[in-house]
Amino acid sequence: HVPHPLKLPDGMLAPGAQALMIHWWNERASLIPPQGPTIAWALDTSRRMRHSLRLIAQYIQANSTCKEIQAVGGITAHVALGKADGGRVMLEHLGFVVIPYYRPLGAFGEFFENFYTWWVIWTFNPASTRRRSMFNLQRTEFWMSRRAFLERYGQE
Repeated sequence: HVPHPLKLPDGMLAPGAQALMIHWWNERASLIPPQGPTIAWALDTSRRMRHSLRLIAQYIQANSTCKEIQAVGGITAHVALGKADGGRVMLEHLGFVVIPYYRPLGAFGEFFENFYTWWVIWTFNPASTRRRSMFNLQRTEFWMSRRAFLERYGQE
């Protein structure tokens, strides 16, 4: 369920609206090369993300249990607000609205969320931890209405 009011380009969602939450699996992401991100890596990542979003749209359209879903979104620690950030630009290019993270557990809870997140990143994609520490992870949310998501990624 949506944890707080969401203002999206095509309307407002109230807290409690049903949502499908996307979880990007770090262990299934393209590994960042030892020399750092490259254009080839970025293109492969973009291709994989679009493919996954199309599969999610197909699932939503094919399953009657998804009729009540009003938004598609998630939470990520890979995107920073307020500065040039390739992850934020990519999510916006994919059609998502990127907003600050709603911290249901407060700063103390976010510390433990970041500790776990950084540990998983370090375990499965250690090259991506070179430029970030556990203490500078910034969580953000990304959202799109069901209608906009299916228009963009669903079957015509």
